[in-house]
Amino acid sequence: MAIKVLFLCTHNSARSQLAEGLLRSLGGSDFEAFSAGTEQTHVRPLAIKSMAEIGIDISAHESKVLDVFLDKDIDVVITVCDSANDTCPVFPRAARRLHWSFPDPSKAQGSEEEQLAVYRTVRDAIRARIENELIAPARQ
Repeated sequence: MAIKVLFLCTHNSARSQLAEGLLRSLGGSDFEAFSAGTEQTHVRPLAIKSMAEIGIDISAHESKVLDVFLDKDIDVVITVCDSANDTCPVFPRAARRLHWSFPDPSKAQGSEEEQLAVYRTVRDAIRARIENELIAPARQ
């Protein structure tokens, strides 16, 4: 049975979308990945671009609010920003709740290439946490 993981962030526009896309791609049938935010906005184009660079298409992803997941059977809830961690409601059916703090790439300044470099850094940091803390233990 697949482990259901929900990634939460404030706007569900970058970090949580990166995490959902990465786990969907890397986790295979061992995981079901979802993402949501405390507020609904849109998926940031540079998040989509940074994932496309590594062969993962999140262009069809949509920003979602966390309310739609409150009554769902979620095994692991992971907040990926400090604001979402502070305001995260209780998910009574979740076996684990984790907090992984990552900088907000949407706040990056400079040229598009400089901003994209920040998205890549955050993407790669999220990937490392997913591989080391979710995938590796599940496959042992």
